[in-house]
Amino acid sequence: MPLARSLSVTSLSGLEEWDEEFDLEDAVLFEIAWEVANKVGGIYTVIQTKARLTAEEWGENYFLVGPYVESNVRTQVELIEPTDPVLKRTIDKMNSSGCKVYFGRWLIEGSPYVILIDVAFTAWSLDRWKSELWELCDIGVPWFDREANDAVLFGFLTAWLLGEYAAQSEEPPHIVAQFHEWLAGLGLVLCRHRQLPVATIFTTHATLLGRYLCAGNVDFYNNLAQFNVDKEAGDRQIYHRYCLERAAAHCAHVFTTVSQITAIEAEFLLKRKPDIVTPNGLNVKKFSAMHEFQNLHAQKYMYLHLDFNLDKCLFLFIAGRYEFSNKGADIFLEALARLNYLLRVNQSDVTVIAFFIMPARTNNFNVETLKGQAVRKQLWDTAQTVKERFGKKLYESLLVGQLPDVSKMLDKEDFTIMKRAIFATQRQCQPPVCTHNMLEDSSDPILNCVRRIGLFNSSADRVKIIFHPEFLSSTSPLLPMDYEEFVRGCHLGVFPSYYEPWGYTPAECTVMGIPSISTNLSGFGCFMEEHIADPSAYGIYILDRRFRGVDESCNQLTSFLFQFCKQSRRQRIIQRNRTERLSDLLDWRYLGRYYISARHMALAKAFPDTYVYVPHEPNSTSGFRYPRPASVPPSPALSRHSSPHHSEAEDNDEDERYDEDLEAEKDRVNIRQPYTTPFKNKSSAVLGANGNSDSVTSEKN
Repeated sequence: MPLARSLSVTSLSGLEEWDEEFDLEDAVLFEIAWEVANKVGGIYTVIQTKARLTAEEWGENYFLVGPYVESNVRTQVELIEPTDPVLKRTIDKMNSSGCKVYFGRWLIEGSPYVILIDVAFTAWSLDRWKSELWELCDIGVPWFDREANDAVLFGFLTAWLLGEYAAQSEEPPHIVAQFHEWLAGLGLVLCRHRQLPVATIFTTHATLLGRYLCAGNVDFYNNLAQFNVDKEAGDRQIYHRYCLERAAAHCAHVFTTVSQITAIEAEFLLKRKPDIVTPNGLNVKKFSAMHEFQNLHAQKYMYLHLDFNLDKCLFLFIAGRYEFSNKGADIFLEALARLNYLLRVNQSDVTVIAFFIMPARTNNFNVETLKGQAVRKQLWDTAQTVKERFGKKLYESLLVGQLPDVSKMLDKEDFTIMKRAIFATQRQCQPPVCTHNMLEDSSDPILNCVRRIGLFNSSADRVKIIFHPEFLSSTSPLLPMDYEEFVRGCHLGVFPSYYEPWGYTPAECTVMGIPSISTNLSGFGCFMEEHIADPSAYGIYILDRRFRGVDESCNQLTSFLFQFCKQSRRQRIIQRNRTERLSDLLDWRYLGRYYISARHMALAKAFPDTYVYVPHEPNSTSGFRYPRPASVPPSPALSRHSSPHHSEAEDNDEDERYDEDLEAEKDRVNIRQPYTTPFKNKSSAVLGANGNSDSVTSEKN
């Protein structure tokens, strides 16, 4: 079944301009997610980065709802008394009825209000609520599934919160509640069953069953229509979770997903077509144009003690959850082995260092790695000692009015010190692949694959591998840098995921001006293909994992990497400039309009007497698109998605053909200026909103 794509609701021309602001004083927005002030995965990033824009739109009427986790609250939340009298009465009533509900400000950009519910404190109600869930929905939750038990507690408590808020309001309120993922979905189902005056939105960031199926190495996207979803969920012992997710999707006034490819997945697995796609954004901060961050970090990386030229060294990385197949670590390793062969056969002087930043279970740092750091420090101390001795002799020579005799500035003792330091760096074994001691070394997927392909960081290999199984931190003794600093120090991010509903890692690379490789099975990859005529010219390489076999996709990835290794330094700088210019496409001030439209649609469905939603017919255009740059470096004829490649002799011609400022100005006209708050109420005008009329489906309950 082909992934047919009509005019996407994420087309940047698909939403009309909103000139008049809507008075939100009589409307309240609750955004509910398990990852509010509780970092677990990518949803935390979505909510944290979007909070500032949403707070600007809704002001004091915006509340985030999440679980109370004491360790997180101590560092992220300032607990205060509720400023809204209705909310204060609501929280006091719940606390007096056997709950523990906290109120405060989340200390992030925008400082949004947060309502945190202690689910453990109300665990005594779990059996009663599970019985009620069975009676209402025929969904049974097993006692051993702690995560599902938490979802039951959280769902009933959030529904209680919304119902109590409506009851405490003096006038009928217009409440909008957006629920993220299945862990929060039960609250939505209960709101609809209890007929609360709440406009509900359910956003799925990845379907449960889809993630499990892809992890099982099935041909997922070519067989979406053939899956027996009930049987597949039951076989994987997630049937109760799947039922909670599917119920939330069908009960919501508005159902959204984060990408077009996840929308297709949801249509077949959850049996409802999303009303609108709400792509994930970031708060874009412009960086100074520094293209040689690699040199700043090189010494931190070089605990491997390898003899190669740093000027001819390329840093690649993959990062994310340790899902070996879903995240594409398997195909990346295989492509690295083939790249190593090509570089050696072509006698290339380029060295590739590939980092795998994927947290896994470890028990300590690798001794050889720590020893390498100690040797590096010794080299640094030796260099400082010789430098001080050299400086002293230079000063003494200048003091007497004589130019120094350079041949006499370093004496025999200096050379002895430096030779001893060099000899100390010599090692009898190869540098370690993994920076830590793995708890399950013999069964670790990455290490077993490394053993199979034979990339052990030998001096003859042009590709070196570093597996760092923990999150990056500036306090780490091995890689003392934060993730953002690390990314800025790399040349290319590689994310050949098979299952990636959105893809924050390539999006973060783009915002920071780092080229990346993603796939046409990721939400990010599909979004970029839609809005960029030639993604590869802008440093966005799209790997085909939909219509090609694994071996063909691996060959294509190898080609991307090999062509990238052939780029000159100037070509990489041009490409990084172009990549960073795409950051406007990913700014929440652009992508936030889809969340605004979803709330708009939900209000119109829940309160038709007050709000009206009139979808516009899709335009004939397919959205704003960055055209293929006319200037060099162009893509080779052999592949539209390949890297630019020209010989060094052509650089003089490039200087004449490439004008950075002119090209940047042309790119800037391809995207609108940001704007906010698209609402109007019925008393003033009819609401106008988003693009695709096909996206508006009837409410399914």
